[in-house]
Amino acid sequence: MTPLRWIALVAFAVGAIVLAWLFMPSHSTVAIPQGMSSADAGMVERGAYLVRAAGCVSCHWDKKSGGEPFEGGRALATPFGTFYSPNITPDDRRGIGRWSDEDFIRALTHGEDRNGEDLYPVFPYTSYARMKIEDALAIKAYLATLEPVRTERRENELAFPFSWRALMKGWKLLFLAKADPLADDPAQDATWNRGRYLVEALGHCGECHTPRGTFGQADTERHLRGNPTGPDGWRVPALVGQRSELALWSVEELAEYLKSGARPDFDSAQGPMAEVIEDSTKHLTDEDLRAIALYLKSLGRR
Repeated sequence: MTPLRWIALVAFAVGAIVLAWLFMPSHSTVAIPQGMSSADAGMVERGAYLVRAAGCVSCHWDKKSGGEPFEGGRALATPFGTFYSPNITPDDRRGIGRWSDEDFIRALTHGEDRNGEDLYPVFPYTSYARMKIEDALAIKAYLATLEPVRTERRENELAFPFSWRALMKGWKLLFLAKADPLADDPAQDATWNRGRYLVEALGHCGECHTPRGTFGQADTERHLRGNPTGPDGWRVPALVGQRSELALWSVEELAEYLKSGARPDFDSAQGPMAEVIEDSTKHLTDEDLRAIALYLKSLGRR
């Protein structure tokens, strides 16, 4: 066999292997501590709070069309097309009623649905990958108590090649960090560590406030430094850095903003942030709001 034929054969074999890998269902292993379950006592009450902290309501609620909370259908326009959030009520066919604890954890931390299909990172699993397992299970426990809604999922409106979901496997290989809960920094106190967890994992603030690269990946070198092309075309401000307005705000002013939407200059939150406050941060405890504010202010000094 000639060298050219050898090269062609090897190229064909490699191509076939890559193609098979792309279309192979993903079923990552998830480690749930022995004896821990979404059915444990206290999980529902804990989950009701964490659902707010994790911002689930805003994304899975099509308010403009008069939809129900958590039934999905919310449109999110991005440079890659328009995505529609899925139904996360416990409906057996249209929602997540048949999902096991492992299925749910796999979606939040590995970006894989119940059937092994890779999810688009418009669902913030790149941040949720750092969520504590017990918190994820508590969220599932709360969602299981909701009234099932029979709303079919609306198909995303994406142009080729972004519509080819199989490419997400390669995207995750390049840009998804290992799914490990965010560990406390022993050099910091409990309040700072709580704020860090709320910002970086549960609240996934970086998903909107960090600029994106060519392939939609977060620019980690400019973490939380603003995004000129944020959700639905909104310009998202920086949370850290000298150009951030927050650099001029006190911890108390920032915590109050997250609670009421009131800015120190007597203006109020607008656009997506107003929705975040209404559906999420205003429901958090004063202690958690202060923790978020302290953490963000500490980054401004770095």
